[in-house]
Amino acid sequence: MFNTFVRHGTQALVAAAAVVVAGQLLAAPAVSAAEQNPLPAGTEFYTPAPTHEAVRQIAQLTSTGDKADAALIRAEVRTPQAVWFTGGTSEQVRRQVRQVAQQAAGKNTVATLVLYNVPGRDCSQYSSGGAGSDAAYRDWIDGVAVGLAKNQRVIVIVEPDGLANLPSDCPGAYPGQDIAALTAGRIADIRYAGAAITQADPRALVYLDARHSAWHSVGDIASRLEQAGVLDVQGFSLNVSNYQYTANLEQYGTWVSECIAYTTTVSAGDFGNCGNQYWSGGPANNWTGVALDPSGEWSDTATDPALNTAGINSRYASILAGTVPTAHVVIDTSRNGRGPWTPTASYPDPQTWCNPPGRGLGARPEASPQPAAFPLLDAYLWIKTPGQSDGQCNRGVAGSTVDPEWGGITDPAAGAWFGEQALELAQLAVPPLN
Repeated sequence: MFNTFVRHGTQALVAAAAVVVAGQLLAAPAVSAAEQNPLPAGTEFYTPAPTHEAVRQIAQLTSTGDKADAALIRAEVRTPQAVWFTGGTSEQVRRQVRQVAQQAAGKNTVATLVLYNVPGRDCSQYSSGGAGSDAAYRDWIDGVAVGLAKNQRVIVIVEPDGLANLPSDCPGAYPGQDIAALTAGRIADIRYAGAAITQADPRALVYLDARHSAWHSVGDIASRLEQAGVLDVQGFSLNVSNYQYTANLEQYGTWVSECIAYTTTVSAGDFGNCGNQYWSGGPANNWTGVALDPSGEWSDTATDPALNTAGINSRYASILAGTVPTAHVVIDTSRNGRGPWTPTASYPDPQTWCNPPGRGLGARPEASPQPAAFPLLDAYLWIKTPGQSDGQCNRGVAGSTVDPEWGGITDPAAGAWFGEQALELAQLAVPPLN
C-alpha cells in the first residue's frame, strides 16, 4: 500500500581507499544503543494485510487448480513484513502510523515501519519524489512521531537510500540547484527523523539506512552514518530492496559498526584506516589483500581469497584494541535467498537491482538470529514487500520500455504488484516456504 521504494546497486562502486515484545504498551526504560539484545529471540513481528492484487492472484491460481502455487503466494504474504510510509500530509501519516501501531499492539507483535519521503529521493529514478522541502519533510516526520505510542516497541527504518545516494552522488538529478546545500539538508533531515522518533517513543528501535555490501566502502558509509546521528539511535539497516548474500551483509554490517567505534573512540575521523570489502588485507593474511567478490558468500574460512574475510576481521581486532562497537544492524532478507543476480546476456546497463530473474525469498524474519557470531545483528526482517516491482526495468536499452529478462513485457511500476516475480520468489525461496 505504501511501498513505492526501489533501489539499485549498480552505481559505480566506491573505491577501497576513498515488541513491544508481545505488544506491551507499559512504561519501560529507553533502549540504549549499546544494549545487546533489544529484540530477544522469539520476538513476533507484525504482518500487514495482503494487497488486493496478492489476494486476486491467490484466487486466480486456486480457480485454475494450481493450489500449490496459490499456497506459496499465501505463505509469502502471511510472512511478517514492513509497512511503508511514502507521503501524504502530516495528519494523514499520523493516522496511518497510529493505525499500524495499534494493530501491532493488538496482535502482540512488533511492527516494522519504513519512512521514505525525504526531499529529492532516489535521484530522479523509478521511486523519485518525496516531500517538497526540508521544512515539509520535518513536519511530516512530526506527524509520524505523534502517531507512535509513547512506550511501544516498534522498528523504524529511516529513508532507504537516503544516505547512500546523497544529492552529491548524483548532482545531475538536481539541475540548477545548490548541491552542497541539498546534501547538507538531506543529512540534517535524516538526523532530525531519528531524533524525533526516539524522543516520541523511547522504545522505538531506529535504524538509518546504509544500503549494502556491494556498494559504498565501509569507511564511506560509516562517515555518512555518523554525520546523520547513528550513535543517537539503535543503528542502521542493510540490503533494503536488494539481493546481497546475508553472510556478506553480516560481515559488512559488523565492519561498519566497528569502523564507527574506531573513528569516534580510537582515532577520530580516520575513516581511511577502516578495513573494507574492496581490499581484504590484515594481520591474518599478512596484509595480502584482494577485493572481495559479491557473487559468492564471504567467511573467515573461505579458501578463495576473494571470499575470505579473516584479514579484515583481524585488522579490526588490532585497531579497536578492545573498544566495543555499539551501532546495531538489521538486514533485509526478503529477496536474497539466492544472492545477487549475475546476468548471462550483455546489456548496456543490466540493472541487477531491478526485478532480477531467478531470485528467491530469503531467511524468514527472526530476532537475534546470530547472537554468538554476530552479536550486533538485531534481526532479519522482510523490509521490501516481496512481490512489489522495483520499477519498469529496460536493462539500459535506450528508448526501450520492456524488460527482456521477463519475456519482453513492460514491468509494473515501482511498488505495484508483480505477480510473475512474486510467484518466482516464492517458488525459489531459500529456505523453502512451508
